[in-house]
Amino acid sequence: MKRLIALFAIIIGLALFAQTAIAQDSLSIDTVGLHQQLKTKFIDGSPFFMSLVAMALVFGLAFCIERIVYLTLSEINAKRLLADIDQRIAGGDVEGAKQLCRDTRGPVASICYQGLLHINEAMDDIERSVISYGSVQTAKLEKGCSWIKLFIAMAPSLGFLGTVIGMVMAFDNIQQAGDIGATIVASGMKVALMTTIFGIVVALVLQLFYSYITSKIEHLTAQMEESAVTLFDTILKYKHNQHA
Repeated sequence: MKRLIALFAIIIGLALFAQTAIAQDSLSIDTVGLHQQLKTKFIDGSPFFMSLVAMALVFGLAFCIERIVYLTLSEINAKRLLADIDQRIAGGDVEGAKQLCRDTRGPVASICYQGLLHINEAMDDIERSVISYGSVQTAKLEKGCSWIKLFIAMAPSLGFLGTVIGMVMAFDNIQQAGDIGATIVASGMKVALMTTIFGIVVALVLQLFYSYITSKIEHLTAQMEESAVTLFDTILKYKHNQHA
């Protein structure tokens, strides 16, 4: 949770920095509100292209928030869970250990349950089953990340497309006027610059979220691998006690 709060603070700071950078024209910060400034810049950058980039931001954030919530709910105290499983198996209560895994959320509990389902089989079969199921759980953790990467790539691309269209508009204005002047090319240049800035800012925001999500996935994956090794040791001790 602390890392999430820090991430939001970074994003807010980045947004404020970008807004300040593009607000250096006739609109004064002292006299015009932030909302009005952003609205004006949005219109200056061509509502069509800016809306496309804004849609990439909205959809990208939707996937990011969904992943963050899912991954946060998947985190548990794995060491405590494995200790409870070990205690119950040591007491011969295999069904109680299975029930504990069923009642615990998250991929760690799921792979532990998968291993306990095959506890009476050979260790090679148990390892094969747990590894295969672990791959399934990892795929579930990464679900939706490809869409986030897509929107990260789309945002600056749409911004650059707006840049190209803005330059074309500027040259069209020059051709129609038959002269080169600041007022002639201003509208086209505004479209070019605003869409580029907005696209880059959106990509940076989504990239921050994606990096945070990736770190949580790596943490959960490492936790799953460590828990699987501990579970194998617990099952081995159980088998030795059974044959003793």
